Amino acid sequence: MGNIMEKLELTAQSMYCKKVEELTPSELHLSLGKAVMGEIADNWAKSKAKHNSERRAYYFSAEFLMGRMMYNNLYCLGILEDVKKMLKKKGVDINVFEDIDDAALGNGGLGRLAACYLDSAATQEVPLDGYGIRYKYGLFKQLIEDGYQVEVADNWQRFEDPWCIRKEDEAVTVSFKDQTVKAVPYDMAVIGCKTDNINTLRLWQAEAVNDFDFTAFNDTQYDKAVKEKNDAENISKVLYPNDNKYEGKVLRLKQQYFFCSASLQDIMRRYKAKHGNDFSFFAKENAIQLNDTHPVSCVPELVRLLQNEGLNFDEAFEIARKTCSYTNHTVLGEALEKWPADLMTQVIPEIYHIICLIANKCQEELTAKGVSEDMKAKMRIIDGNVVHMARLATYAATYVNGVAQLHTEILKDDVLKEWYQVYPERFQNKTNGITQRRWLGLCNPELSALITEKVGSDEWLIDLSLISKLNDCMDARTITKFNNIKKKKKVQLAEYIKKMDGFDINPDSIYDVQVKRLHEYKRQLLNAFSIMTIYFRLKEKKLTNWTPTTFIFGAKAAPGYARAKAIIKYINEIANLVNNDPDTKDLLQVYFISNYNVSYAEKIVVAADISEQTSTAGLEASGTGNMKFMLNGAVTLGTYDGANIEIAECAGEENEYIFGARVEDIERLKAEGYNPKALYDANPEIKRVIDTLIDGTFDDDGAQGEGSFRELHDALLKGTSWQVADHYFLLYDLPLYVDAKIKANADYADRKAFGKKCLMNVANAGKFSSDRAIVEYAKEIWHTSYKGMKKK
Repeated sequence: MGNIMEKLELTAQSMYCKKVEELTPSELHLSLGKAVMGEIADNWAKSKAKHNSERRAYYFSAEFLMGRMMYNNLYCLGILEDVKKMLKKKGVDINVFEDIDDAALGNGGLGRLAACYLDSAATQEVPLDGYGIRYKYGLFKQLIEDGYQVEVADNWQRFEDPWCIRKEDEAVTVSFKDQTVKAVPYDMAVIGCKTDNINTLRLWQAEAVNDFDFTAFNDTQYDKAVKEKNDAENISKVLYPNDNKYEGKVLRLKQQYFFCSASLQDIMRRYKAKHGNDFSFFAKENAIQLNDTHPVSCVPELVRLLQNEGLNFDEAFEIARKTCSYTNHTVLGEALEKWPADLMTQVIPEIYHIICLIANKCQEELTAKGVSEDMKAKMRIIDGNVVHMARLATYAATYVNGVAQLHTEILKDDVLKEWYQVYPERFQNKTNGITQRRWLGLCNPELSALITEKVGSDEWLIDLSLISKLNDCMDARTITKFNNIKKKKKVQLAEYIKKMDGFDINPDSIYDVQVKRLHEYKRQLLNAFSIMTIYFRLKEKKLTNWTPTTFIFGAKAAPGYARAKAIIKYINEIANLVNNDPDTKDLLQVYFISNYNVSYAEKIVVAADISEQTSTAGLEASGTGNMKFMLNGAVTLGTYDGANIEIAECAGEENEYIFGARVEDIERLKAEGYNPKALYDANPEIKRVIDTLIDGTFDDDGAQGEGSFRELHDALLKGTSWQVADHYFLLYDLPLYVDAKIKANADYADRKAFGKKCLMNVANAGKFSSDRAIVEYAKEIWHTSYKGMKKK
């Protein structure tokens, strides 16, 4: 510890000519970060050397939502409290780092899952490194203006980042049909907890091979002089560029191929340093996990690189097939990526040619297995001049896994049904998990202390199954302690929301929270309709004994997703109405927080009483937000979907509020010809709430067409050319949902009984540790070493 403070003082002096207490927050962040990096350098180097001597795994992901690194790294090193005390002696509050931006390297659950898995791999000593993109601006920073989402650049790199080390000497080039760019790696240390092991997240930044054309500049062609630089840097500027237009699709495809090619070249460089041109050991030493379909071009690119080393197609494909495994994260057709063949031939023609070879090989293999022509047609990798990336991944992978029990069964029975029938041995389930270190130990020290007291040690930080000992501690005194901790966290969240968004939140109210990516299937609109139903009942005195409740929303809508943006506007219109109505404002408040991110989540999940998980049954693969809320003692108010099912199984369905149609009900409704208009006509309460979209209750400033309140209304009752009416079954589930909300609200009044429900969730969250998940991957998919592994 003394070394870190000495290094901090030296860094502050050499970089800024200042004492520690004189540094600005960004200067202190950079100086302390560099001191920490210096402290871990030796262990990081030793870990890299060890990993290089054994079979290792690589996690390819378009997103890594790491959150703030300072607190987490100090926590994992076991020195957070010591640093806090030493800074306090200098007159510096460690909370100044709350003004440091999160690294904008992801958006939603996909990126946060990847971050949790890297954390767990480091802690469980699994030789797993991550590969992704170092986005300059991430997705975007969200502002709310007049109720609408406004996107601005999230320039998180405007101050130097102490956690990423540029490795110029290991840069590679990536070539497209019309462009060659340089991929420069930046390495981020992923520090394990209670171990000396440190893994690496390598992020690629796109740069020009020649970033300045002096001749063009001298000829006063100033734009041309920097055109190559700008075109190259666009590739790693923004996460998920808007692909509503052709140019956006080109950029997305380039982005995906860019990081796959760079990462594979890096892996091959490391392999060749050991084995030269003998690739017979490649699949034995390397396992690559494709996190969703974004990195699937990894498969044909690995074939291409191996062919460049002298292997023939069959040899190269066999190695690729034994190296790569695929995690499916969705059952939504639009999210199972498909690329027009014409687009691929214009951007990465060599890769498209190899995909054609793989597609032909697939059909030949299916013929040899005696698969029928009808089934073969459903399994075409290239179908109708479109490349189906999920099919490519499923065919070319050693293993394919879903991320919750129900999700995996849906893959087997529906989405990838034909593939499962032909290749059943490939399919596994790996229920998602979260790291208890960030999502409990770091963000909820008070609850962590209570758990440690009751469990008898803090070993639950690296073995969350130990938390089950809390089941023997459901006495009144412990429940009271838990409730007091929850109240403290609610006060802290109210203060944080006031600071970030200017809202005045009542910490004595129930906190009913829905924070997640904005998508129609996640049904934030259903939540909004339920709030309006309750509002009308309260206003007309049809609902009594209602405990004051604050409904908190947080979500970003993709820039090109017009309906999602309309839902944000609608929620904010509701907030404006109910928060200012003298008849209800003391009973009902609604707030939509802006720019929801990891750091905001750390404040919210610890304070929530009710966790809203309302996806249409069968459409949420797993979810991880539900696990974070569970771990911090919120009850789940949700559908029988994704990991909600397993949460209810573990904690007891009596300790959750499960409502609505289940998968089998949805299938029955579809078969019978679901008619939401009939429900609308038959139920005046449903009609009244739905009609607030168009009857003048709320104002969307006269918007027309897609993204207007009128279009939302029509989508529910009439459908569109591409979607049936009420595609996500909001009208069917709304009455059941309102009943569940009212039941949870009534139960909350018994603070002891409700507190026990919450604590039962904490006690039974052990299954949902990403440590459990990552060891399962290591054992059953990657076949790598892990902590505590029995040596053969």
